[in-house]
Amino acid sequence: MRLSNKVALITGGASGIGHESALLFAKEGAKLVVCDVNEAAGNKTIEQIEAAGGTAIFVRSDVSKSADVQAMIAAAESTFGALHILFNNAGIFHPDDNSVLDTDEAVWDLTMNINLKGVFLGCKYGIPALLRAGGGAIVNTASFVAVLGAATPQIAYTASKGGVLSMTRELAVEFARQNIRVNALCPGPVETPLLQELLADPARRQRRLVHIPPGRFAKAQEMANAALFLVSDEASYVNGSTFLVDGGISAAYVTPE
Repeated sequence: MRLSNKVALITGGASGIGHESALLFAKEGAKLVVCDVNEAAGNKTIEQIEAAGGTAIFVRSDVSKSADVQAMIAAAESTFGALHILFNNAGIFHPDDNSVLDTDEAVWDLTMNINLKGVFLGCKYGIPALLRAGGGAIVNTASFVAVLGAATPQIAYTASKGGVLSMTRELAVEFARQNIRVNALCPGPVETPLLQELLADPARRQRRLVHIPPGRFAKAQEMANAALFLVSDEASYVNGSTFLVDGGISAAYVTPE
């Protein structure tokens, strides 16, 4: 029960890393605010949490919209009395995100609005709530491509995650003496429905796998475990970190045969 008496808000909580993190945080004692644009999947997450004895609410939120973000923070405080943990996890990978030469401006704008502006808004409206609670922990989902170039062109996604990483560092420094820790979770490729759809082509899938030392993609549960550590008191001196959970991708010059 590492999160007992804590209130946690997770964006993108209806699927993938967010879904698994919501289940795990609830298991560890947190009251959950699950936010997503997918209402059906979000409510299923709530049902799973409640079936396991946890407490959670669902708030439909488009993280690129200021009013939605303000509403989800307000829902956390009005329902549970406080907010202690903020996991800015929502993000997209657009199928038409490619080389800088080929990526449409609309794809760039949409990716930035959700992946980068969404984290900005989450922190803009979430940090005051954490301050009212006496402090807390923030985890922003960046990516391993925030620290090295992608194997295949994906200019908007890569740039957005680099922005998340830089923003995380600045926030970590600014609010450290107000009892708020801010860390960037930087996953390698994770086996989620989104990735499966994007990499349905076996050749494209192998183009990614060849760079991964263990020879497999990560599981969403493995990222949830990392997020749990970062928001728990066990990580009380972890702040401003580039928390790579990439199976060794960023450490490899060549991968084993």
